[in-house]
Amino acid sequence: MTSRISTALERLFAKHRVVFWYDNKQELREDFDGLELDNVTKVELNNNEFTLKHKLLREEPKTNFLVYKQGKQPEPVKNWLYDVELSNAIFKTDQAAIWLSELELTSEFNEIVEKHTAFFEVDSNNKGSKSQATSDSDNRKATLKSLLEPDDTHSRIRLKMLAVSAGTKQKGDARLDVILELLMAENAEGKAYKLIERSKLNQFLWQQVTNHYGYRCDSPSLMDFVYELFKFSYLAELPTSLQGTSHVSGAANKEKMNNNALVFFKRWKDSRKHQKIFERLSEQCASVLNIESDLQHRSLNDVLELDYFRVIDLKVIHDLVNGVAKRTLSQGEVALWCRQRRQGHWYSEFELLYDAVDVASQFFALLDTLQFDMSSAQQAVERYTNQWFKLDQLYRKYVYALKVSSQHSLLSALTEQIENLYINNYVQPLTNAWQQYVDAMGKWQVPSVDPQNCFFKKYVEAKYLSKNKKVCVIISDAFRYEAGEDMVSRIRQEDRYDAKLNHALSAMPSYTQLGMASLLPQSTEYPLQLSDAKTGTVLMGNLSTQGTENRDKILKTIHGERASAVQAKNILEMTQVNSRELLKDNDVLYIYHNRIDHTGDKMQSEGEAFEATEHTFDDLIKLVKKLASANVSNVLITADHGFIYQNSKLDESDYLEKDVSGDILYNDRRFVLGKKLNCGKSLKLFSSEELGLAGDVHAVIPKGIQRLRLSGSGSRFVHGGASLQEVIIPIISINKKRASDTRLVTVELLRSGSSVITSGQISVTLYQAEAVTDKTQGRILRLGIYTESGKLISDSHTVEMDLTSDSPREREMKLRFLLNQEADAANNTEVILKLEEPVTGTNQFKEYKQLRYTIKRSFTSDFDF
Repeated sequence: MTSRISTALERLFAKHRVVFWYDNKQELREDFDGLELDNVTKVELNNNEFTLKHKLLREEPKTNFLVYKQGKQPEPVKNWLYDVELSNAIFKTDQAAIWLSELELTSEFNEIVEKHTAFFEVDSNNKGSKSQATSDSDNRKATLKSLLEPDDTHSRIRLKMLAVSAGTKQKGDARLDVILELLMAENAEGKAYKLIERSKLNQFLWQQVTNHYGYRCDSPSLMDFVYELFKFSYLAELPTSLQGTSHVSGAANKEKMNNNALVFFKRWKDSRKHQKIFERLSEQCASVLNIESDLQHRSLNDVLELDYFRVIDLKVIHDLVNGVAKRTLSQGEVALWCRQRRQGHWYSEFELLYDAVDVASQFFALLDTLQFDMSSAQQAVERYTNQWFKLDQLYRKYVYALKVSSQHSLLSALTEQIENLYINNYVQPLTNAWQQYVDAMGKWQVPSVDPQNCFFKKYVEAKYLSKNKKVCVIISDAFRYEAGEDMVSRIRQEDRYDAKLNHALSAMPSYTQLGMASLLPQSTEYPLQLSDAKTGTVLMGNLSTQGTENRDKILKTIHGERASAVQAKNILEMTQVNSRELLKDNDVLYIYHNRIDHTGDKMQSEGEAFEATEHTFDDLIKLVKKLASANVSNVLITADHGFIYQNSKLDESDYLEKDVSGDILYNDRRFVLGKKLNCGKSLKLFSSEELGLAGDVHAVIPKGIQRLRLSGSGSRFVHGGASLQEVIIPIISINKKRASDTRLVTVELLRSGSSVITSGQISVTLYQAEAVTDKTQGRILRLGIYTESGKLISDSHTVEMDLTSDSPREREMKLRFLLNQEADAANNTEVILKLEEPVTGTNQFKEYKQLRYTIKRSFTSDFDF
């Protein structure tokens, strides 16, 4: 006690020369006697008023005095030192006075400490140690003191006591919205709310909630407030005409809350800090409020802008799936709505499902517009590389989303349609039409289409080596043309990278050994030929091309010592110093990557081929960047062959009998190698000469897309045949530039009406001035209405403007802003609608654009009628 008395007295002596101490209960004599204060003289008042007054005022007018009386303070008419008391200070030793002194508050705030004593005192019911309870009490008082300001009112101090109880220590966090967020995070059974109740601050809390958010209840509680907040926000965002037809439990039981509640709710919902508690309470409220039942009566349009409950996304996805499957929704509508949902709270959880629906809609729309007619083999390749490949691409994206989301039941109607249409309306008719030109070939070639064995000469030697430029060649096994087109877009989105796509006709049969050999430098001294061993091995002269080590020897044999072959994984695992040394010693480096074929060629994993393709994109981007960091500016990416794949199980009719006779050397699912072969009409025979190969080993391939039976082998992922998906390979030329070549789209902010705000909300339109492309990239913006001093007075929106439509009307986004209660103080002043964008690599934002408004709201605008 003595130390606390000393501290309190020191504060008083900092402002006063004389301090009176009346020991009303006559119990602090020992504390007075033991007290030692620097530069303070202790005197006792005991029927010596005149002598003492003379000493204080005449004898020692500059000395600090502590005047102690063991007893009560005299009444003013009987107090001969009353004038001295009035011009100085009285030290009170009751607990409330000590607390006020510790907080450096005047006696006018005595009501606060007397009414809310539990906030200041040690909790006797604390289950922890007594020292811990004392520490908690001391910490609360110290934190409150740090938050206090000279102009604080009773209400402001109580609000800060609430903030301390809730657990905040920052001055800027002594706000009702922050307090509620912290209390909801701890829930009604938490220590913080119990302290508020014990401190009798709960009545003040709920009065503030009523004043700010319109919440009213005879027996308020945190969970009741949470239920009402979710309920009000959900109903408030429904179309006005539907708000009275609610099936939400208890929807009409309480008075409406206000715009401030909706602004608070949105801010809380979008807070990363409170994300988990929002999701937990949202799930709890959805059950209690019977939201799922209410959604049964809502149309897709009614709820597209809502994201307060996870079940809303389930409803939206369910309706989108049905609409796309039944063809009642247009592709444009589906794309718009899927993009609109991207701003929602739960989008990341359901992103793959939105992708699946969007891609399925694109697939149906594109398939409806395409005709698979061709007047020549050349035209067939041209149309495939310009248009038809997109169906393979969309099919891959759909199956990938289906597999990774694992929502097979939900997507079953779409999946069945896409499988049937992809095989029966696209792959089969396209391949059958193409087959007539394959059947007519006297030699495996297509006019004006580069054969695979010209790759080194045309792309490596002529384009780079002849100009004394180094080049790296990445060969990704089974990286087919549609994936190559996707890869080009991904690379071009990287700053300072440019990429161009060409194509070539793979060797026939379209399998790894022959494709890899055809990409090596060709020489008449080392002609390509199929080995007569039963392994499918390809030789260059008498040199085997199988494996990286043998290909490295061939590169050095034909081109010289400054050419090497390595595995992609070795490059990725190298240090920067080692990779630079390797590239310094080589003019051309072949890098072999094998994820897709390695996955698809196994019966156990062939169904994961499209997941492997997605991982391949990541691998190749990493490789390109790793090479760039080793000072490589020129990179080529190509493949040995493509493949055909169907996700559904094959029927018996999808297999051919192996109607082949002769000396069979090697069997696969899409080709047979051998000597002196003959075959039936359902297969196509190529001699070695027709294949452009030396030797006397022939090849037989099935016509169309049918497979040959092969024991122990998968059947859904296959290659080796002549379908366009198998034989058209990508050739991607990548160049690393010195200067930045990407930029963000321009976004304009358009007023939707006057520059005067006369109600509690305004609408604006964001207009994206151009379509997003690989090099013109989307822009993330945060929008809100602020006062001149920088105070946010509305809800806030974060949007991503990355629209790809060529139509200006489809590059508009409408937003609505709700003003909060703090906007009242800005009435008749100018406010700013700010567009801000994130500063790369930080959590900060910088201003992008702004619009100015003037708030002129009538007092009647606050009423709901």
